[in-house]
Amino acid sequence: MRPKVHIFDSTLRDGAQAKGISFSVADRLHMVSLLDDMGVDYIEAGNPTSNPKERAFFEEVKGYEFKHAKLVAFGATRYKGIKVEDDPGVQALLGAGTPVVAIFGKSWDLHVTEVIRATLDENLEMVHDTIAYFKKLGKEVIFDAEHFFDGYKACPEYALSVLKAANSAGADTLVLCDTNGGVLPWEAEAITQAVADLAPKGLIGIHAHNDSELAVANSLCAVKAGARHVQGTFIGFGERCGNARLTSIIPDLQLKMGYDCIPEDKLRELTAAASEAAEIANLAPNDKLPFVGKDAFAHKGGMHIDGVKKVSHSFEHVAPETVGNQRAFLLSEVAGRSAFALKLEKRFPQLDRNSNSMKELVDKLKDMEHEGYSFEGAESSFELLVHKHLGLYEPFFELQHYKVMDEPKSHDGALGAHAVVKIAVKGAVRIAAAEGTGPVDALDKALRSALLEFFPELEEVSLTDYKVRVLDTKSATEARVRVVIQSSDKKHDWTTLGVSNDVIQASLTALIDSIDYKLQKANPA
Repeated sequence: MRPKVHIFDSTLRDGAQAKGISFSVADRLHMVSLLDDMGVDYIEAGNPTSNPKERAFFEEVKGYEFKHAKLVAFGATRYKGIKVEDDPGVQALLGAGTPVVAIFGKSWDLHVTEVIRATLDENLEMVHDTIAYFKKLGKEVIFDAEHFFDGYKACPEYALSVLKAANSAGADTLVLCDTNGGVLPWEAEAITQAVADLAPKGLIGIHAHNDSELAVANSLCAVKAGARHVQGTFIGFGERCGNARLTSIIPDLQLKMGYDCIPEDKLRELTAAASEAAEIANLAPNDKLPFVGKDAFAHKGGMHIDGVKKVSHSFEHVAPETVGNQRAFLLSEVAGRSAFALKLEKRFPQLDRNSNSMKELVDKLKDMEHEGYSFEGAESSFELLVHKHLGLYEPFFELQHYKVMDEPKSHDGALGAHAVVKIAVKGAVRIAAAEGTGPVDALDKALRSALLEFFPELEEVSLTDYKVRVLDTKSATEARVRVVIQSSDKKHDWTTLGVSNDVIQASLTALIDSIDYKLQKANPA
C-alpha cells in the first residue's frame, strides 16, 4: 500500500480570512458537502467563538452526515492565569460538538514574551493543559504550533519544548506552521526532519502560507522529510497571499510522489470541484491555476502543439484527464498549421492541413492578429471566419444601415442611448429602434427587435459579458480597440469579437457575429 498523507482543508477558517471572502451559513454547508465528497480527511470549519455566523454554522452542521471527512473546530490554548475548565474560549470550542479540535499555541519565544506577555514556562503549561483537557474528553486533538519555523530558527530549544509539551499531553498531530509564509523549501525540509526524528509518536503536519510563493513547495518538502498531514485551502485563497493550494498539493503527492491522499476517482473530479469551490466563494475561476485551471493544459506555440499531437507527455507534465481537466489548443499567430489542423480536421474533414486553403487561413489569421484580433477567447468568431473562407457561409441577414445616438438622461430618468437599424432578410426590409443603458445595449436590442419576426429563437439570447481593450494606448482617442462579447441562450455560451478604431463599430461587429453564430447553429444547412 502507498503511504497515506492526511489532507486537512482550512477553506472555511483560514480561507475565510482572505480579502473579499464572506461565506454565508449556506455557503459553508455547501463547501462542507463538496470537500467531504472529494475525500479530504479533515474540514476545519472555523472558530465558534469568533462571531454569531460561525456559531450558527456549527448548530446547522450537526445534522450533516459525513461520508469521509472529520469536522474540526478551531481555537486557542487557554489564557494565562485561567484554569482550562473556566476558559470561555475552550468551553465554546467544546460546545461546537466536533469530533476533532485544532488548538493553536505559541512556539516562538518572541510571541510568548512580547505578544501574549507570558513566561516561557506559562506558555508550556497552557499548551499542555488545553490538550490534556480535550484528550480527557475523548477528542482527537491537532496542535498547530503557530510561527513554528520562525520560532525554531530563533530558538530551536524552546520551539521543540512546545512540541514536547503538546506531545506529552496526548496531541494526535503536531503541525508545524509557517504562519508568516517566509520559510524556504530547504529550511522546511530540514526543520521538519529534525522534528520527525524527535517526535516519533505524534503525526507531524505542515501548515504553509504563500507569502513567498512557496507554500506548495514547502508542503511537499515537509512530506519528503516525514510529515504525513498537510493543511491548506482547497484553491489557495487565504489571509494575505493565501495558503498552500490543495488542488496542487494533492496531485503532486498522488501522481508524482507516490502517496495516497484522496480516492483516485475523486482525483479525476478535481478540476470540476475547484470550479465549484470558486463559485461558492463568489470568485471568478482562475484560469492559470496549475492542474485545474482552464489554461493548465492550453497549448499555443506551434512546436508545442505539434509535439503534444505526436507524444502528449512531450509537453505535459501529467495527463489532463487524471485531474479531470482537458487539453486545449489556442489559435494565434504563433500556433502554426498544427493548431489549425487539430481544431479543424474533425469539423472540416475536407480541409487538408497541407493544402493551399490551410496556408491561406494561417496567413489570414496572422494578418488579423496583427490588426488586433485575438481568437483565443473568441472561437465562435473564428468558426464563422473559417466557414466564410471555405465557402460554407450563407448570411441570414444584412445590416444595411445603423445610427446610434447617445445623449444624457433626461430629468425623468429616461434612457439616453438610442439606436436605429435597417436590416434585410431574403428581400424583406425591416427598420427597428430601441433604447438602452448604453449605445451597445441599444444596438443589441434594435438588432434583435428587427430580426425576431424572422428568427424567434433570438428571443432566448442575451449578452452576458462585454469587454473593451485599447490596443494602442499611444494613439490616444485614435487607438484601435478590441471588443469581446459573451452571449448565452441559457443552454450554451459563445464569445465573439470585433476590432476597429471606433468602439461602436467594433461592438457592432461582435454583436453581428454573436447573432450570426446563434442562427448558424440553430439553422444548419
